[in-house]
Amino acid sequence: MASLSVTAARTPLSSARHEIYVAAMPLRAAKGPAQLLMSTAYSLNLFNLLHYFVIVRSNSPSQPQAFVFYFQPQDPENIYVALAALSGRGVPGTVLVRKLTKLPKSKCWFIGFSYGDSIQRANKFNESWQTELSIGQHDCRDYTNGLVEYLTGKEHVLKHLGRSLAD
Repeated sequence: MASLSVTAARTPLSSARHEIYVAAMPLRAAKGPAQLLMSTAYSLNLFNLLHYFVIVRSNSPSQPQAFVFYFQPQDPENIYVALAALSGRGVPGTVLVRKLTKLPKSKCWFIGFSYGDSIQRANKFNESWQTELSIGQHDCRDYTNGLVEYLTGKEHVLKHLGRSLAD
């Protein structure tokens, strides 16, 4: 009888398992020369010009779905916001959540699994996230690292991806 209670104590409250991914895409810029510059930098795989985000995907056959969680400036295409952010000044940021129909085909890395209600846990993390964005100090990289650690226990995932960022 004692072995049953030990087994039950080790079993997660919810058997739901979610796949956790980190993905990257080029930073958005205003149309024209700035957008062309960003696209060129992205095609050259420059690390600092990528926007990172977290994808939580259910692997349940009955309800396959994915959500993307990310942190960005409130007005990411405003040239004045971009200049302020690049100069090191803080700008208003926002945390967003969107439903995905499929995973990105490139610059998307499987990190691990999260158990229980991962969407609810990610939303709880978002509630406590400071939304003043400061590039290099409190930006999408910090958000991605923090949320992945909160969901999976893995620390500094962007640092560990290292060589994979050129994929």
